[in-house]
Amino acid sequence: MAPEKSLERATFGAGCFWGVEETFRHVPGVVDTAVGFMGGTVENPTYPEVCTGRTGHAEVVQVTYDPAEVPYRELLDVFWNAHDPTTPNRQGPDIGTQYRSVIFYHTPEQEKGARASKEDMERSGRFRRPIVTAIEPAGTFWRAEEYHQQYFAKHGGGKYRVW
Repeated sequence: MAPEKSLERATFGAGCFWGVEETFRHVPGVVDTAVGFMGGTVENPTYPEVCTGRTGHAEVVQVTYDPAEVPYRELLDVFWNAHDPTTPNRQGPDIGTQYRSVIFYHTPEQEKGARASKEDMERSGRFRRPIVTAIEPAGTFWRAEEYHQQYFAKHGGGKYRVW
């Protein structure tokens, strides 16, 4: 009998969760993705509630991954490449606090890695404007309605990048 894999979770907000999920779904070592909401004050929010901007939630992708196949640092690289981390509360045409750039960490190691990665990005000079990405402890993940899960896989969309 093969030993069980030790899987971990990572949660990222980088604009509309449809495209971000599609990006992470194709990373080798990612075994599952789910879109939902995190960081707000309302229990079990619905998509229409989050869209009002009054719940405080960000649209996020929760990634389940095998760290033996894909280290957290590589997931952070995918995150930085999947969106523009210099636009507060906006990604492309999507505007609102639910589209903010945020890394929700699940462990102290993830927090340390996220902060180091953000510092590396800031020092790299890659972005002309300051990076506004927040780094916050993970709270409750509220899974979005089923029609949002793997939206592009169900409806087409292929490779996706918001900027």
